[in-house]
Amino acid sequence: MNKNEMEKRIIHYQDLIPCKNAFVDTRTPGSDKKENFTLIGPGVSENPHQHVHIKEPHGFNIGGARQPAGCLNSQHSHLTAEVFMVHTGKWLFKFGVNGDEGSVELNEGDTISIPNHMFRGFENIGDGVGFLFAILGRDNPGKVTWSPSVFELAKKYGLVLLKGGRLIDTAEGEKIPPDAQLEEPPSEDEIASLATPAKEKLEKCVIRFNELAANPLSSLSQEGIEEAAVITPSDTRDNFSVGDGIHPWWEHGFNFRKISIQKSKSTPWYSRSEAEVIFVQSGKLGFRWETDEEREVTLEKGATITVPKGLKRKLSNQEDERLELFVVLGGDTPNLPKFY
Repeated sequence: MNKNEMEKRIIHYQDLIPCKNAFVDTRTPGSDKKENFTLIGPGVSENPHQHVHIKEPHGFNIGGARQPAGCLNSQHSHLTAEVFMVHTGKWLFKFGVNGDEGSVELNEGDTISIPNHMFRGFENIGDGVGFLFAILGRDNPGKVTWSPSVFELAKKYGLVLLKGGRLIDTAEGEKIPPDAQLEEPPSEDEIASLATPAKEKLEKCVIRFNELAANPLSSLSQEGIEEAAVITPSDTRDNFSVGDGIHPWWEHGFNFRKISIQKSKSTPWYSRSEAEVIFVQSGKLGFRWETDEEREVTLEKGATITVPKGLKRKLSNQEDERLELFVVLGGDTPNLPKFY
């Protein structure tokens, strides 16, 4: 793979292309300044004009949300796993159809995996603009179920959601097709089926950055390099166990981990048989790969790279500060890496 091909697999933070009307709530006061991103995969946007940075199927989707202080993402429910890691800012996650059935605050580096089939929303309660790195289960995560109040406000501000998940912006002159069926708010029975789990269960869905413990059995671990579990759905073939990090009781189809690399340290050359997506939380990553000759690119804070299966690669710290990476691995039970 040449350098131009690899560059197409990198999304630098400054190159992110947002959609400002991705969902039916995006003109509601308090939610009208949010930016949604689809980094990898089709995502769940209701706007067909949402930009997709990398369309290659991975078995999961990578997205993002960027919101200024006080900006709210309205109450909704997903059919598949939804995971958020706080890249920047301070965030309040609210549970329940009206956002009054519990809440949790997350800071930079904290992760929450929200059970499917329950209502959730989130607000940036920090002082400046914040960014959430998001993972959604499956290539097709299905449609979003919105709280009834979202439909009422959307109609007031010119947004109409059709069955099948297509958004019509009447304020921008878009017309509702004459044979179209409108999406209806969830019924009382549907809302009851999306009840918020007990507080004790929800507490197990969050892990703090300072709680992430290095796994001494990780095959990548060596002096100056640590790999820690963030989400482990099942015992894996590369020496991570259920109970390491968050252990969800619902389907994920991916593992989530943190890799820390000290100054002047590098991983050995390795490859994986699973999809691997790397997000730079802090520091500067030197990513090297090898075909006929060694090649290297640099990724700074907020950048994302998706690595082809089987590609020989090495990760190195290019700065004095500790390099912190969050990594998504496809499948519930990743294999041992192959070392060279």
